[in-house]
Parts: sequence; C-alpha cells; structure tokens
Amino acid sequence: MPSTLQSPPHPDPGGVLIASPDPAGTAVALETAQRLLADLGLRTAAHCEVRGEAAPFIHAALTPGFAASYLPEHDTTGVARALSLRTDADDADLDREIMLAMLASPVAFDFPSVAELESAVRIRRYIVRAAGKTALAFDTEHAERPEDYWTYDEARGFTILPGRSLIDGLRKATQPEASGQLYAFSCYRATEYVTVLGIAQELREANPELGERLQRQWETRAVMSGSFHDTFLREYGTLAAPLPQRFYVPGDRLWFRNPDAASSDVEGYEGSWVFYLGGGLFNNFWERGAPYTLTAKCVEIYHWRHGLRTDAAGKRYIDEAIVKDRMQQTLADPAACADILARMMRIRDPQGVYAEGGCIDATRERVRWVRAGHSDIALPDFPAAAGARAA
Repeated sequence: MPSTLQSPPHPDPGGVLIASPDPAGTAVALETAQRLLADLGLRTAAHCEVRGEAAPFIHAALTPGFAASYLPEHDTTGVARALSLRTDADDADLDREIMLAMLASPVAFDFPSVAELESAVRIRRYIVRAAGKTALAFDTEHAERPEDYWTYDEARGFTILPGRSLIDGLRKATQPEASGQLYAFSCYRATEYVTVLGIAQELREANPELGERLQRQWETRAVMSGSFHDTFLREYGTLAAPLPQRFYVPGDRLWFRNPDAASSDVEGYEGSWVFYLGGGLFNNFWERGAPYTLTAKCVEIYHWRHGLRTDAAGKRYIDEAIVKDRMQQTLADPAACADILARMMRIRDPQGVYAEGGCIDATRERVRWVRAGHSDIALPDFPAAAGARAA
C-alpha cells in the first residue's frame, strides 16, 4: 500500500518523514516530534524541521557532525557502544538506539503521524525483547506447538485455540521460560511469530479493534510465508540500491544468505533469518544466550560448506560440530577472518545465482502501520471492521 506521504525529493532524504494532516497541523506535528526527540535525549543529535511547500511534512535526521562521529557511513552496529547505551537491559536506551538508527537511515522511514512513529519504536522494542528470549529445537522435518494453546490443520496451519490468548500462545511456543521446553520449527516461522507478538502487544493499547481481528485471524487460519510478508511487512532497500552492509535498525527482520550452492541445498541451510537486537548483535534461535556479532554470523555461514556431509542413506546434511570447530579457528586468526569477511560482507547475488556475492542482503523488513485510521495491515480473513476507514 502506498504511503500517505508524497514521494520524497530525490535523492531520498533518509531519516524520518512524518506527514502533516493539514497546514494548520504542521506546527503541532513539529512540536510533538521535537518533544519525542527531547524525551529520548536526542534533541541535539538531530535536526527536525518542516519541509515541502505544497504539501508540508516533518523531516528528522541526524546532524552531519553527530552522524560522522557515531554512525559513519550509516554503520549502526557500534553506536550503542560509542554512547554507552545499555540496550540489552534498559528499554529507554533501546528506544534511543532504535531512533538513532532510523534517523541515520539512507532510506526514509515514513509515518502518517508522530503517534505512528512512537508505535513503530515500541513494536521494535517488543520484537527485540521477544527475539532475545526465543529459542527453538532444530528440526527441519517436524513442527510442534504447545497443545494447550495450539491445534494443527493441514489447510489452516497451526491456529490458536478459541478462548486462548494469541499473545500468550506465541510466547509459549517460542520462549522456553514461558513453556518450560523447546519446540521445533524453522527460524523463518519463528521470525513470523516474534513479529506478530510484537504487533499484538502494541495493538492492545494503540488499536484494540485491529488486535481483536488479529486474534480471530489466528483462530481461523495462520498467515504464513509470502502472505505474511505482504500482510505485515514492508521491505526497504533493493538489489539495485542496496542498504549499506552495516546498517541495521533494532527490530529489523533480515536474511543472511548462504552463498555456497552445494551446502545451500541442505534444508535449513539456505540462509539464516534473524532479528537485529541492537548493540551490534543478532539473535540466535538455537543458543539463546549466545547472540551473533556480524563477524561471527558471516563466519558461521561461510563454514557451512565445510560441514557438508552425506549420510549412509545418501542424504546430505551439515555437521554442526565441524562448523563450530572451523568457526573457532577462523575467529582466532585475524588474517583468515579478514579474508572470509572480505567475501561474505558483499551484497548477495540475485536469487538462483551463486557467483561473487556474499551473505549480506540488500534489504531489511519493517512492520507496517498499525494505528486506527491509517493502518495498512489488511488481514486475509478479517481485513477490516464494518464501516472502518480504508487504509
């Protein structure tokens, strides 16, 4: 769905764009945006101004000096350390890092209101916290969910039992501390669950009516894969104009591609779906307490090729013990690590091509708008309440 904002001037101004409903509301929107930055302690780090004559909008971005000092070339991976932000333990610091990364974006994040921007920040925080608690049992052939919350039907997928909370069900399926055990399903499906959990948490206050429709949707039929992406997410960046290799916003869903043709044919090793947690770390669905640095993630995927084996039945698999051993050797050898990163930190090749590309995707994924009046989430079975304003 197109944005309510006009297409930004070229080149893309980046940062954050906020629509002004009418000229009279521009001053109010500007004051509200400036107050939000001030509350986060970022007022001096960013400029926030009215732009556009025919259709005014608010534009916020980091000042050039601050960006050059703390996020050079849109590299967001070191800003938390540089500013001593405790994003792993302090929600306010995490919100600051989220906003700093958005303000540093080379591709503009557009919102129809400051309230929608605030919802986006909270959703990202919820996603980061949930991703950090999520752990799965690795099994590419089976899937399971807590039976007291979920049921399975081949046509509908895993659905939530009537009368059971979707939020609680998602937590129990993904967070061992909520269920007492690990459940088996793919990292891709786990990213869907964590994303929906973050959205559902925000909808309780920001848009309860959409929250009720989301609950009914998962009681009726799961939204998965391509449909999930189209329903809940917007992709930003393109292969033609890729995002910088070290640009990530906490709460982004992203894919690291396996650039090795042979090992990528093993189910579950085509690549790796993760969330950026902030602080230079990406979540680890298989070892919850051991998040990845960008370097470690690249090195691990590179060594999948060395773990490729064939069992007695002729089926190929990845020997994780070999991969871990190779990783440790590489990470202890600066020269070898640098050689691998020089290859893996390249933007990935197009789908189906295995040539000179690395594992870094050109794009990231962000959640759509959620607030009443301009949400652009249209659920497949419950697209909108009767009489609701179309997004």
